[in-house]
Amino acid sequence: MNGKYLLLYAITDSRYSDSFEKSVEAAVRGGATMIQLREKNLSRDALLKRAVSTKEICHKYGVPLIINDSVEIALESGADGVHLGQSDGSISEARRLLGADKIIGATAKTVEQALKAEAEGADYLGSGAMFPSGAKPEAVPMTYDTLKSIVSAVKIPVCAIGGISRDNIMQLKGTGICGAAVVSAIFGAEDIASAAAELKALAEEMIK
Repeated sequence: MNGKYLLLYAITDSRYSDSFEKSVEAAVRGGATMIQLREKNLSRDALLKRAVSTKEICHKYGVPLIINDSVEIALESGADGVHLGQSDGSISEARRLLGADKIIGATAKTVEQALKAEAEGADYLGSGAMFPSGAKPEAVPMTYDTLKSIVSAVKIPVCAIGGISRDNIMQLKGTGICGAAVVSAIFGAEDIASAAAELKALAEEMIK
């Protein structure tokens, strides 16, 4: 997988918006390089419907769509891949079902988890939480050194996640990550497109 897609990885949260599709389009128009559909409170049918509509927006701008947790929804919607947490099932089984061309991301909080995910066929890793996060207040903080160790241990690209915003993203400089995954810093902004554009510029500076 090309690590450029991880530069500004926007993870959806419909609690921030009355118009989901407009928010996603504003994010990709502003500079989000990949979208993850993460909507825990939708029924299966509603999630599938949203996955299809989100895919249409993403593909209009040449941006991949990743489905959180569900290989089934990724398959049925024609999304570009899936992201699996530590308790979301087997990466190797997801690869078998999705095929070689789809993207599979995995959460890795330790070097051991990172190496296991890579060996099982993950295309990229999401690691964190780097900072306190409103999306996952229960998440255990990850140190700068742990993130750097994960990046050094694997050959696949890594993005950081967890409470990342324009105010702290530069603190990740030097870790070797390919980019940052964000939720509220984009979808919680008053002007989503402008927030995405600013974060993308900061992310480009951060990874140098």
